[in-house]
Formats: sequence, C-alpha cells, structure tokens
Amino acid sequence: MAPRLCGLLLAHPESMDPLLRRWSGHGNFWFRRAAIIAQLPAKAATDTGLLHDVLVPNLPEREFFIRKAVGWALRQHARTDPAWVLDFAERYAGQLSPLSRREALKHLG
Repeated sequence: MAPRLCGLLLAHPESMDPLLRRWSGHGNFWFRRAAIIAQLPAKAATDTGLLHDVLVPNLPEREFFIRKAVGWALRQHARTDPAWVLDFAERYAGQLSPLSRREALKHLG
C-alpha cells in the first residue's frame, strides 16, 4: 500500500497531505500505520514536515505495528537524509520506543 499512497501523495499533495495527517490520529491503528509508512518509497522527495507530523502523535503508541512502522519510516529516510533522522531521534529520544529507535538507527552506526 505504501507505494500507492506515495504515488498519490506525490501526484496530489494538496489532497493527500491533509488526509495522511488525519489518518495519523485515526482510531484504527492500521490507518495510522499507513500514514506513517506512506512515504517509504519517496526517497529524496520525502516531505519531512509531513513525516514529522505523522510520527510525533504516534510515538507514545504501545502497538507493535506502530512502533515498527515508526522505526521503518525513519530507517528508510535515513538512507537519503541521515542527519534529519539523527536529529529526530535525538530530539525525541525520551519518546521513541526502543524498537523504533533500534530500527531507525540500524544502519547509521
């Protein structure tokens, strides 16, 4: 689903951005997960403002699939912008779950 959401976001940011922001606070964690991983294929086209805004409300979440998605989204973005991910991990160190942190920093040493 992430590649399709990413394609839609890149083609229609004016409608997809607000949708993903709403999904990031949805009552169903699968919608939140979709919002978190929507930009996985975006690489350098990742909207870091959107990424930040869908991640932060989900940092306290205890659901495994959300914690894993947070780490996955950060790890994927670290391939293009490691400094941004390191800064995010440092800024939210007290809120990132150990799983999310481990996944985010997996290839950054």
